[in-house]
Amino acid sequence: MRFDFRTVRRLTRLNIGLMIYGLGLAMIVEAEIGLPPWDVFAKGISIQLGITYGIASVIVSALVLLAWIPLKVKPGIGSILNAILIGLWSDVFIPQIPKIDNYLGNLAMFLIGMVIVATATGIYITSYLGSGPRDGLMIGTQKLLGWPLWQIRTMYEVLVLVIGWLMGGQVREGTLIFAVCIGVLMQVSLRFFKYDESKKII
Repeated sequence: MRFDFRTVRRLTRLNIGLMIYGLGLAMIVEAEIGLPPWDVFAKGISIQLGITYGIASVIVSALVLLAWIPLKVKPGIGSILNAILIGLWSDVFIPQIPKIDNYLGNLAMFLIGMVIVATATGIYITSYLGSGPRDGLMIGTQKLLGWPLWQIRTMYEVLVLVIGWLMGGQVREGTLIFAVCIGVLMQVSLRFFKYDESKKII
């Protein structure tokens, strides 16, 4: 990677997006009304190994990046930083999130966290420094199997959801809310930040 002003600006945008993503994810975790499928998996690992959620998230992302190797997917610097920093930022923010004793307050925190996650996704993806670990896994699997992307995403998310749930990860109404809403929110975010598929990933 050649470091010039444009690259520095992209790296700054990437890191801001990952930090904000960590904040949104911390709010979702602390709302305790359910987690997205991959985070159910990470939470299950954190419970079984007695480690923080953020470190478990890093472990999951590292395992997913290893799965890129046989799929012949090449990571960008953004892919690697995504795998490391979102979990670490989550661990920074989780202790700062206030405990809320009523359901509606936790629901509101969950919804705000979900919007923050979608917004952060638009920010870091438009740095054009590489896809996130799970996105690369799905794209690589699609190229290998030739299945529609939605089928591959469903296959992976059901698998990690069930495994995570069996390990103690929380599956509740928030899991369903996230599954239904996050796609639309991310599309809005990408449109707002003017994502351009033709731009070169560096």
